[in-house]
Amino acid sequence: MKFLIAGLGSIGRRHLRNLVELGEKDILFYRTQRSTLSDEELDGYPVETDLSAALAYKPDAVIISNPTSVHLDVAIPAAEAGAHLLLEKPISHNMQRVDELLKAVEASGSRVLVGFQFRYHPGLLRIRDLLAEDAIGRPLSVRAHWGEYLPDWHPWEDYRKSYSARSDLGGGVILTLSHPLDYLRMLLGDVAELWAFAGKFSDLEIEVEDTAEIGLQFANGVVGSVHLNYTQRPPTHHMEIVGTQGTIKWDFADGGAQVYQAKVGDWTPYPAPHNFERNDLFLAQMMHFREVVKGTVAPNCSLNDGVKALELALAALESAEQGKKITFD
Repeated sequence: MKFLIAGLGSIGRRHLRNLVELGEKDILFYRTQRSTLSDEELDGYPVETDLSAALAYKPDAVIISNPTSVHLDVAIPAAEAGAHLLLEKPISHNMQRVDELLKAVEASGSRVLVGFQFRYHPGLLRIRDLLAEDAIGRPLSVRAHWGEYLPDWHPWEDYRKSYSARSDLGGGVILTLSHPLDYLRMLLGDVAELWAFAGKFSDLEIEVEDTAEIGLQFANGVVGSVHLNYTQRPPTHHMEIVGTQGTIKWDFADGGAQVYQAKVGDWTPYPAPHNFERNDLFLAQMMHFREVVKGTVAPNCSLNDGVKALELALAALESAEQGKKITFD
């Protein structure tokens, strides 16, 4: 199986290391030479700076991990060439060329996995099972909170120049930390209405929003909120679902879930697997992607899921800018 990795920032390097760990050796790179990381670990691999030349190698799979605003510049030609895609989230920074990607994928038969790695989190998967078992009765409300200080993300680079901090690269806290918008859909279904407040409220030297409060009305009646920020120290990422017969909690800090059932009158813990670490999510994602490329499984985060998450993120930006509620068909 031949892999092409487009974009060699931190996430591209992570995908490379995981491919190597899984025993993959036929790997090449398409890059613009703008990465702030060392090129040392790329020794021995073919590198192309022209996309057509890279696709001429006829890769089976293309991993698109360049900045958000140029995702589709690679994804569309790669899909047209018949390659299968691991497309990092969010799939783009706007909807302008999404239809073009959808048409290319349909015409070529390219299979697309969107890179929302929290779909592989054992705690969230346990929660999905608990909800399916009606462990807390009917869900009524949900709250997700993710705050993380942007300058601490990549200590080797100036945070002001990172894609997360730049509107031209598709940055901003809503697009960059859009994971809860996806995993809440995975757990609770589609969103019917959305409102948001967002803006640059901190002293960070960036040109994008650093804080967002997003309200959600799910189609099944559940109400919820998502809080995102670039400013919180120490970092915090957790979620709580309240139901008619109990409560479910999840915290990324320890990876575990716990459920309180009224009929039991106590909390039942579901700890993360022994020695669980963050890279396990990406490794599981890459293992799944290899099976997607082979055609043995369907993507567990489809292109349609990626489109839905992008629509929610863009709706939050629109709501915050225009001060109105957004309703979805």
